[in-house]
Amino acid sequence: MKINKIYIGNMSYSTTENDLASLFGQCGNVTSASVIKDRYTGRSKGFGFVEFENNDSANAAVEKFNGYDLGGRQLRVNIAMNKQEGDSRRRDSRN
Repeated sequence: MKINKIYIGNMSYSTTENDLASLFGQCGNVTSASVIKDRYTGRSKGFGFVEFENNDSANAAVEKFNGYDLGGRQLRVNIAMNKQEGDSRRRDSRN
């Protein structure tokens, strides 16, 4: 099972994808970094994801950066859960 993607929560709204790639790059080769943004305003939602080349780097990042102070906020860093097929938060408005 591939566990090379981490979730980063409690981020400052000013944190960028480059900030994430730079910080988490200390633990290994980052293949992608994304800050999740509101689709209407374009503003950060305060969380994001970083994907590494391998599992060891992801585990090291969780150990090193969970609780780390970035921009005056303590990050919550966990292994990202895979979204299950059909697991959507959208609700059918016909109900």
